This record gives sequence, C-alpha cells and structure tokens, in this order.
Amino acid sequence: MTLALLVEWAIKSIIIIVIILGGFAYLTYIERRVLARMQSRIGPNRAGPLGLLQPVADGIKLIFKEELIPADADKLLFILAPVITVIPALILLAVVPFGPPLGPYEQGLAAGVDIGILYIMAVSSIAVYGIVIAGWASNNKYALLGGLRSSAQMVSYELALGLGFVGPILLAGSLNVDVIVSGQQHLWYVILQPIGFFIFLVASVAEVNRAPFDMPEAEQELVAGYHVEYSGMKFALFFMAEYGKMIAVSFVIATLFLGGYWGPFVTQVPLLGPLYLGAKVLALLLFMIWIRATLPRFRYDQLMAFNWKFMLPLALLNVAVTGLIVVAMGG
Repeated sequence: MTLALLVEWAIKSIIIIVIILGGFAYLTYIERRVLARMQSRIGPNRAGPLGLLQPVADGIKLIFKEELIPADADKLLFILAPVITVIPALILLAVVPFGPPLGPYEQGLAAGVDIGILYIMAVSSIAVYGIVIAGWASNNKYALLGGLRSSAQMVSYELALGLGFVGPILLAGSLNVDVIVSGQQHLWYVILQPIGFFIFLVASVAEVNRAPFDMPEAEQELVAGYHVEYSGMKFALFFMAEYGKMIAVSFVIATLFLGGYWGPFVTQVPLLGPLYLGAKVLALLLFMIWIRATLPRFRYDQLMAFNWKFMLPLALLNVAVTGLIVVAMGG
C-alpha cells in the first residue's frame, strides 16, 4: 500500500464528510425555505442575505447551549447514543461512485469493493441502535416509547428495503455498486424496476424516520420522542444523523435506480458526472421535503400494516418476477 494511495483515501474521506456535514447544514435551510413557500410563509430571511447564514447561527446557538444529562440516566449510553446514530450517515457513501473512472484504483470517490451493496445494507442498519439506546438511556417514558417505536419501524421496513436492493443486483449480476452504475449507461433501472424503485424510495423514507413515517419522534404524542432529554450538540447530532441519512439515502437511490453519475456527454467530460449525480440527489431531497409538507403522519397500526400487508408482499413479488425474467432472458 503506497503513501499516494493512503493520501488519496484520506482526501476522498474528507470530501465525503464535508458533503454530509455541509449538506446537513444547508439542507435544513433549503427545507425551511421550501416548506415556507409551500405553506405561504416567509421562512428564515434575517441571518445574512436571504437568510443564508441561518444554519451558521443555529450551529453557534447549539454549541453554546447548556448540555444537560438527567440525574437517573445511564450517562455512558446517553452520551454514546448520538455518536452511534450519526456515524452511519458519515460512512454510508464510501462505496458510492461520484463519477466515471478517474484513476487506476477507483471510480470517483468510491472504494470499488465487490460487495458494496452488502456494505450499504450493513451500515444503514446500525442507526437503529443509537435511537433505541437514546430512548432507554434517557430514563424517560416518552423517550423509551420513541425508541421502541423506532426499533419496530426500522427493523420492519428494513425487510422491504433489503428486497428493494435485489432488483438492481439481479439486473447487473453483481453486488459491486460500480457495476450496477455502469449497467445503467443507456437505460436507468427505474425504467426496468418501477416497483422496486417505489419500494426502495418509500422504505428509505421510513428508515430515515421522515414524515409521514416520523413515529419515533412524533412531538404531538411523545414530546419529541427518543431525543426529548437531549440538548446542545448532542441534540444536534441526532438531526445531523437524520439529514445526513437523507442525503446518503438519496445518493444510494440515484445510484441504484437513476443511473448514478451517467448523463449526456459524461464520457467526453467526466466532470459532468458529479454534477448529474448531485442534480438527481437534490431532486430526491426536494421530493422528501414535498412529502413532509403534504402528507399527515400515519397512525402506528397503519404504519406497520402498510409494511407487512402491502410493502413486503409487493417486494417479494417484484423479486420473484424479476428473477424469472432475468433467467428467461438468459441473464
């Protein structure tokens, strides 16, 4: 392993973390502005021109807020929970290619591993532990209920999410994310897998705990749920995890179903690749914001029934039909 390769990996890791952290800060701003526009409000417009410094002001405010830990909380787990929750959001993009091959080792920023899909599935399933631990360690009944809701919701929707991966895997014949993206150079998999795309998109929103699937935090019922006892930067870490996972999940959806970095003239101008991928990710993020502004929260029994009675059977049917078609075509 050469020094040049280590430096390359370090630079790419820093770029990914900056994308998530910078994206988290200004995705909150974009969401507040878009929601305000949809609801005929003004939105943040005081801190800096057009309110662009509002995320900076919010960050400074949270840094200087007092850090409180309940007297009867499990202090070690209480502190570790936000960290466990935010880490998956920071490392999920390690295997996502940001552009066509730029060197002898990798595509874009991706690690180029042959089991990239398994890496994504494994890392994305870790976040539930942080939320459950936060609910339990807070020694608060509302936080505990939020943690229990989260464990049931995220574990349930992970089944549909995992089956949503199978369509692109079967079509590409590989678990390598680079191969899946290369297979979409001429035709996006969303055309061949519309049901798989729908399942993956809905399950991803549920996994990120976004409205209308925001049952673990449901402030009208649970006074903010699992993070009700958190303040200051610990509180900020939970929201960094939510928005960071929104960004990471959008990258994964764009990569698996929307052609990733492929677009017109990418082969001639490789730098267009990251721009196309960024545009697709932004469109998916705006869609998630639109859903939050439009749909009311499910009842909890409706939330679980929707997965077990509709999403999971549909995902199994999609896998079966896709497998039969791939075998019939000699794939």
